[in-house]
Amino acid sequence: TDREPTVTDIETGLSLARHLSCNLVIGYGGGSAIDSAKAIAAVANNPGDLSDYLEVIGKGNQLAVAPLPCIAIPTTSGTGAEVTKNAVIKSPEHKMKVSLRSPLMFPSVAVVDPELTRSMPPELTASTGIDALTHLLETFVSNQSNIFTDMLCREGIGRISSSLQLAWSDGTNAGARENMSMASLLGGMALANGKLGAVHGLAGPLGGMYTISHGTVCATLLPAVMETNIRLLGEQGLHDRLERYNEVARILTGNHSSSAPGGAEWIRELVTLMKIPPLSVSGIRETDFPEIVSRSQSASSMKGNPVALTDNDIMGIIKMAL
Repeated sequence: TDREPTVTDIETGLSLARHLSCNLVIGYGGGSAIDSAKAIAAVANNPGDLSDYLEVIGKGNQLAVAPLPCIAIPTTSGTGAEVTKNAVIKSPEHKMKVSLRSPLMFPSVAVVDPELTRSMPPELTASTGIDALTHLLETFVSNQSNIFTDMLCREGIGRISSSLQLAWSDGTNAGARENMSMASLLGGMALANGKLGAVHGLAGPLGGMYTISHGTVCATLLPAVMETNIRLLGEQGLHDRLERYNEVARILTGNHSSSAPGGAEWIRELVTLMKIPPLSVSGIRETDFPEIVSRSQSASSMKGNPVALTDNDIMGIIKMAL
């Protein structure tokens, strides 16, 4: 699928799985396909309907029993969904993206073969690659980072810095594809054991309200969020968190004297080089800004941002990303 799974998609798959008494679900594809498989496997083995288990728009019940076994086989290098415990599902009715989430939802097996990503076109390589980078970067600078996630993030960011542009310009480059698959996997492991930030806090509401791919949203927001966070951390004297951005800049640029703004600029230039379109092409209306801001402030990812953002800060980020 070239879009995120909807409630109807999952309900259709769930009905089929139950009708056929399936004992295994395989997710083959990008994050949308894998999230679909995880959600179907989870609810098929439990009583009730999908709505009983969805957060926000449903009852948010916990799974009573373990899901059906699920095998995840990613063909993109972005979401890391093969090693995470949630499935993101879109509800067009509510204009929201919500999660089905449980520690029981980690796939039983993840088969990560970079060869399966070689056929990704450049635009998909770009958007999924920036999604992986966002997972790693946001977890690393998060106010809930830890030693375990730090190791994963440093390794993953380094692999992306050397390989995303290569994979985008030459999809047959085996080394670049391998590095991107590994970075995506590391990003999934990191976010499953840490917290994200304002990019994902905004990406959820935007993806629910508009038809725009998650990776593209992340690519447009990441430089703007970085620049805003860096400025606010400096103004508030939060030097330990600012040092995180300095380290990111050094890894990305390969320049040991680089500082935080250099990292944001490196990403902005890469996004431009890879021709990822700005947020404005998705038809975002200024009249929706207040609702986007309000929804993002209540998003769970926003709580991991290294510095608290005001409504005006978030409004500024949206405008920078247009």
